[in-house]
Amino acid sequence: MRITLIPLMLLLAAACVPALCGREEQPVPQPEAPAETRSRFAALDDVRLLANGLLQLGQSLREFVQKTKGQINDIFQKLNIFDRSFYQLSVMASEIKEEEEELKKTTVVLKANNEEIKGLSVEISSKVESMLQEKGHLQNKLEGLEEKLSSLSHGLMTSDKVAEINSLREVIQTQEQSITELLKAVREQSDQLNHQRAKIKNLEEKVNITNTLTQETVEKMQEIFSSEVPTLTPYLTSSSTSTNLPSDCNELYNRGARVSGIYAIRPNGAVPFMAFCDMSKDHGATVIQRRKDGSVNFDQTWEKYENGFGDFQGEFWLGLWKIHSLAAQGNSILHIQLEDWKQGRRFIEYKFHLNGPESNYTIHLTHLSGDLPDPMGNHTGMMFSTKDRDNDKHPDSNCAHNYTGGWWFNACGDANLNGRYFFMRAKGRSERRRGIQHQCNPISRVNVSNVYFANHGYVENGHFFTLQF
Repeated sequence: MRITLIPLMLLLAAACVPALCGREEQPVPQPEAPAETRSRFAALDDVRLLANGLLQLGQSLREFVQKTKGQINDIFQKLNIFDRSFYQLSVMASEIKEEEEELKKTTVVLKANNEEIKGLSVEISSKVESMLQEKGHLQNKLEGLEEKLSSLSHGLMTSDKVAEINSLREVIQTQEQSITELLKAVREQSDQLNHQRAKIKNLEEKVNITNTLTQETVEKMQEIFSSEVPTLTPYLTSSSTSTNLPSDCNELYNRGARVSGIYAIRPNGAVPFMAFCDMSKDHGATVIQRRKDGSVNFDQTWEKYENGFGDFQGEFWLGLWKIHSLAAQGNSILHIQLEDWKQGRRFIEYKFHLNGPESNYTIHLTHLSGDLPDPMGNHTGMMFSTKDRDNDKHPDSNCAHNYTGGWWFNACGDANLNGRYFFMRAKGRSERRRGIQHQCNPISRVNVSNVYFANHGYVENGHFFTLQF
């Protein structure tokens, strides 16, 4: 701008020269000088000021994003705490209900005993009254005999009379002894009846307390659901965020995430859900199962296995419909890693696909590699089975019910990673087959396994044990 001002000032000076030389000319009205031409470029100071402002705005936005991420992680942690609390409350409520049922059964039995004791008491009372009446008759006879005896005191008594009197005395003594024993039995029955009544009253008080605790637990759970529970619904269903969600943990890894934890994913544009992502390898892996300490019972119903259960921070099953949505993306490799009692690890890999609910989540496996024999070769093409939905090929038995835990049973097969968690080696063969097992070569059986999808999914079971026969 300063450079353009110099020629303008020189022109103005040249125009004024005639006046300075003394010419007297009629002043001619001159048009006003045009306004200063503005440059098309901003000043360097303005550019620097604008750049500093943009940098500060970017820093503020970055801090805001970091703060928002921290708040979302806090919400996830609170949700996990709530899930654990809800599960514990559910277990407590179930135990309370079982105790209440036992107390009710005991109360019914005690009431029946009470009625029986009342009947016996009435029967004994009637017998005592009849014996008292008989005693009165005998006393009257004795008095009559004594009168006869006194009237005959001046003469000799025959032996028959003496024997009759003695026999009557013995009968009276026997009756008095029986009456005494009956009265004692009546007192004992009365004490027992009072004890039973006190016990019934105590049980009724316990039942009332149990009902109160159950009601308070239900009300507390309802209160938690209605007010205190942080919800992820806006985050998972918002059109501005759910469309941005990764299809799985591997895509999240490719976006730059490297911290293992709980994230929201949306496979193939399906309904978004939360999943645990393992970022410890050179790819992201979506955890669909974890077994590590036996804290969760995997002997669950079809509904539980379809929707998922457990705790993301501990043991859990992600859910069949979620696993199906992950596997439907294709190019999924199932990696199974086994660990024996001496922490020796071996693995096997399959190409993996899972059908939907219309075929009861039929599994398809193709062996790829590994240092284990193929223990799930006869499980491919099998439908998923639970204790309340038998889809196995065994005609006379329900494998899921007998061996506990939902799985893709054949009849019944050599693998069940959802079986019972044993803290020590089971002794019997039949008991071992009810636990987490994976038939290996030579004759060994694995109690826990470690399985994951190399591309689109992940199954992690924590520590595993081999049972030797």
